[in-house]
Amino acid sequence: MEKKLQELKKRLKEIYDIHSSMSLLNWDQNTYMPKLAGDARGSQMATLGRIAHEKMTDSRLGELLDELAEQADQLPFDSNEASLIRVAKREYEKETKVPAEFISRFYQHTSQTYQAWVEARAEDDFGKVAPYLEQTLELSREYAHYFPGFEHIADPLIDRADYGMKANALRVLFGELREQLVPLVEQVTALPAVSQACIKQTFPKEKQLAYVKELIGKMGFDFDRGRLDLAPHPFMIKFAHGDVRITTRVNEQDLSEVLFSTIHETGHALYELGIDARFEGTPLHRGTSSGVHESQSRLWENIVGRSRGFWEAHYPSLQAAFPAQLGNVTLDEFYRAINHVERSLIRTDADELTYNLHVIIRFDLELAMLEGNLKVKDLPEMWRHRYQSDLGIAPSDDKHGVLQDIHWYFDFIGGMFQGYTLGNILSCQFYDAACQAHPEIPSEIAKGNVSVLHGWLKEHVYRHGGKWTATELVRRATGSDMTIAPYIAYLKRKAGELYLDR
Repeated sequence: MEKKLQELKKRLKEIYDIHSSMSLLNWDQNTYMPKLAGDARGSQMATLGRIAHEKMTDSRLGELLDELAEQADQLPFDSNEASLIRVAKREYEKETKVPAEFISRFYQHTSQTYQAWVEARAEDDFGKVAPYLEQTLELSREYAHYFPGFEHIADPLIDRADYGMKANALRVLFGELREQLVPLVEQVTALPAVSQACIKQTFPKEKQLAYVKELIGKMGFDFDRGRLDLAPHPFMIKFAHGDVRITTRVNEQDLSEVLFSTIHETGHALYELGIDARFEGTPLHRGTSSGVHESQSRLWENIVGRSRGFWEAHYPSLQAAFPAQLGNVTLDEFYRAINHVERSLIRTDADELTYNLHVIIRFDLELAMLEGNLKVKDLPEMWRHRYQSDLGIAPSDDKHGVLQDIHWYFDFIGGMFQGYTLGNILSCQFYDAACQAHPEIPSEIAKGNVSVLHGWLKEHVYRHGGKWTATELVRRATGSDMTIAPYIAYLKRKAGELYLDR
């Protein structure tokens, strides 16, 4: 069995290296790649994607996994070896359902679509990317049909990011959440708006970058294993255990953008940096699902990063970095400004209370497209309609509407947005479990010490990587299945503190 395990790991390492190389090309495309390199990059991605798919669907790998699966019964379920066999076999069975020709065609198309989106967004011209998006929709449907027997056409797409989650169950979950949020949002937004003037001044770009770089270092981001760069749409990406990168964006007229985009991506990076190094080169060396991954970015961005305690520790250094802008601004004024609630158009800039309404709109629209109930050409108008009906505000252009998010323009339509709301829900569940184990966490954060929280997360979430499904991980870490109760309690408590009880 040991000899077969070594052969399995060698084969998986080759696939891991190819995907890491593709990630590096993707990072370059999203940061510094020349404008006219898009076609060549699409070809490169298509070639590597095809090679990786061929290796992942090699019949010898299937035989090896079958042989090991028979012997895995002799191993404890929670052993690293049994987990590797289990996860790799699941991945193999999924990959063998999809033809290599499709993978190559898809990567070629999405590289071209991304370039078209960049131009369409800059020119506020949805028509420029609409034909590409129509093809993306057809490719998304084609992918789903490689997995017959699905309950909903979106299920195979959702499975890619959040294994085991189903479209119909998510509709119910999101419906319950929306019922709780809509009246709360209406109640809060009916009150006088909180002033954001203190964070809407002019903050020099280089000083912003210098500050957040120092801040995330204090949070545990290891610059010997990562770096921080600029990109139009902030993201985290990993190439190896010793190479985890994040990007951010800077708005010189809004300090909150760089602060919370950077903290958000740092949350993702801390997860990847905390995975057991022994898993490198295998499918276990990654976050277990989109929802769990997002729970970490939202936990650090919102529960920690927007807490009063966090800024009790760090606001003096922020004032020192920007004395002209913040020297006479109190902590209370700053805390209220970074936690303002308003109906807005941009998902990534949305406050905690309204954020999930943005996600639910996107989730509903992509399901409607996949079901054939919404045509791509009608997407901008339906987007405006839903924003008006759900958030009471509608975009006057597509740049702030259907073109604002990158997701549909570099991947499939379906299966990506649900992770954001799942992450919000789980962020509170994980944080509550950590505080139950270590009640001193809030007071330690207020002293500038996040190591107790970080340590609990590394032990109960990060180090396991992809060893457990999201459902298994949540049960093991928190002692219960996923529940919206801690999240709703958190939002109501914070809304009361900032708005309703004043």
